[in-house]
Amino acid sequence: MNSSRFQTRTISFGGPLSRGVKGLIVANIAAFALRFFVQNMGGIPFDGMLGLVPALITTRFFVWQFVTYLFVHAGPLHLLFNMLVLWMFGCDLERLWGLKKFLRYYFLSGVGAGLCSYLVGPLSSVPTVGASGAIYGLLLAYGVLFADRVIYLYFLFPIKAKYFVLIMGALEFYAAIATSGSGVSHTAHLGGMAFGYLYLRRGRWSLGWGEMWARWKLQRARRKFKIYLSEVEKEKRAEQDDRPDKKTMIQ
Repeated sequence: MNSSRFQTRTISFGGPLSRGVKGLIVANIAAFALRFFVQNMGGIPFDGMLGLVPALITTRFFVWQFVTYLFVHAGPLHLLFNMLVLWMFGCDLERLWGLKKFLRYYFLSGVGAGLCSYLVGPLSSVPTVGASGAIYGLLLAYGVLFADRVIYLYFLFPIKAKYFVLIMGALEFYAAIATSGSGVSHTAHLGGMAFGYLYLRRGRWSLGWGEMWARWKLQRARRKFKIYLSEVEKEKRAEQDDRPDKKTMIQ
């Protein structure tokens, strides 16, 4: 799909809901409502089963939590903020990529964020919840693909998307080092951005390996062709030497 028509706009604020973004928002709202009824009415530890609990993944192999934690939110403001950012930045990315690639990127960033959070404390019993890891992956992609788009920080200060992403990444890096026990998984946020960046770079790396492979095949074909020509030349010389009129007559 041609991305030029998306780059012509200098200011963006979500736009109409795309199919994938709409589905993710509906799924997150449904999961939040289910969490409310399960935990408040049934007393079942919803976060412990579907949130990301490293200790349960390590000891009981609850690997589904790497995906399900993305749909579990701690409160209405947590859910509202993540869905707002998903709408603001996800719709343009989905229109650019298409549904399948957008969802693949979203879940890759989210699962990668969960993996980073898990590796930091594989025996931790504190659940990590929320789609923030995947959301930060979307921010990274937006800053790369729509670098010159203007975003209004706090709805007041205009800033280009590429600088906005750099600032957000720097703040998360600082928070991951300087703060502890805040209840926010800054490692997951950084992990989502890192995995998103690796995915976006994948095309360039694969192109490089593809070019190297093509060159190697071309060189190999040239060597085989040279060997073939030399063999043909030898056969021609042998045929010429075997002709009677070419033999030296000894008297």
